[in-house]
Amino acid sequence: MRGRQTVRDMVLSMVAIGAVVGVIYLFLPNDEDADPVKAVDYGVELVTAQRAAPYPVVAPEGLPASWKATSVSYKGFEANAWHLGFLDPDREYVAVEQSTEAKGKFIPKVTHRAEDTGKTQKVNGETWQLWKGEKYDALVREEKGVTTVVTGTAAPERLTQMAEALESKPEPRPSRA
Repeated sequence: MRGRQTVRDMVLSMVAIGAVVGVIYLFLPNDEDADPVKAVDYGVELVTAQRAAPYPVVAPEGLPASWKATSVSYKGFEANAWHLGFLDPDREYVAVEQSTEAKGKFIPKVTHRAEDTGKTQKVNGETWQLWKGEKYDALVREEKGVTTVVTGTAAPERLTQMAEALESKPEPRPSRA
């Protein structure tokens, strides 16, 4: 008899737990139309990176609101790596990557092994190299010990739009009162 009570108690417990879960599911808001990708505010990380990085850190200025920042990081301990990820208006990924790491390691890592096409493109008077890959395409610019890469799954026009929007601001300095 004792074995039947144990099984019966377990079944009753599972029914009680299922009922509680069902009530919670029914009464908590579930907006299935809501965008599952949350936008991030990268302002604090940008200022931190601008203060810490040994190069002018870039970020977009003036992009339409339809571009959504989704990820940001600065890793001073990993070759001063700056990362800023976006979803473009077509919901494709675009990332801005900067680092002092050797370009032979850095570019393949952030572009998922894209390769240099040997072609260049002028963006805001600067020459960028065009890279193509199976997963990501990229625009690459090297200068003064830093490599800047605009990469992602987005169309080449969107990568160019991001590169056009990139600006670096001087490192914020505390004022002397």
